[in-house]
Amino acid sequence: MIRLVIAEDHNALIDGIKLFLEYEEDIQVVGFANNGKDLCELVEKKQPNVVITDIRMPVMNGIEATKHILKLLPGVKVIAFTMFDQDDAVKQMLEAGAKGYILKNSSLKELLTAIRSVYSGNTFYDANINTANQKPKTKTKGILTKRQIEILKLIGQGRTNQEIADLLFIGKSTVETHRKNMVQKLQIKGTGGLLRYAMESKYKFD
Repeated sequence: MIRLVIAEDHNALIDGIKLFLEYEEDIQVVGFANNGKDLCELVEKKQPNVVITDIRMPVMNGIEATKHILKLLPGVKVIAFTMFDQDDAVKQMLEAGAKGYILKNSSLKELLTAIRSVYSGNTFYDANINTANQKPKTKTKGILTKRQIEILKLIGQGRTNQEIADLLFIGKSTVETHRKNMVQKLQIKGTGGLLRYAMESKYKFD
């Protein structure tokens, strides 16, 4: 049985998720929270297997709550559930230890898949923000130019296009062109796909 806690500051959305999951025999919703502080207290009390949390919440945001939860109970699987698909939000949640990231405009069936996936020890990332589990089979080395590898390394560090341009003494538009070319070469899909690839790639930047 998957014990689930949901943190979201809009009760209507919580009610919708609860209603959808009500008839799933392998999932039990054991609690709800409207802010990060209450979420942390609830998780400590209920000790669920999976937590679904919004990122932007009052009192304590989902990123800080995730860090706190996993420090206390490292076995809990956290899924970020948010309207935000920016690279920095993805990066911060992954660094905090989240095992999944799904957008609120995704179907509830996809959310259900995410819950079961992370509970089973896998990761799950919304297809609209990255290419998790769809990584190109071809190795990075030999496909990308030396400059593109430099840029990819900086992307993995969470650098913005402007920061990369400043560090490499090139124009911002040049960085943007390289990014587009890398996406095509690596056959990456999704808004945050290149960041995801840079962070998870086993390629060692020499």
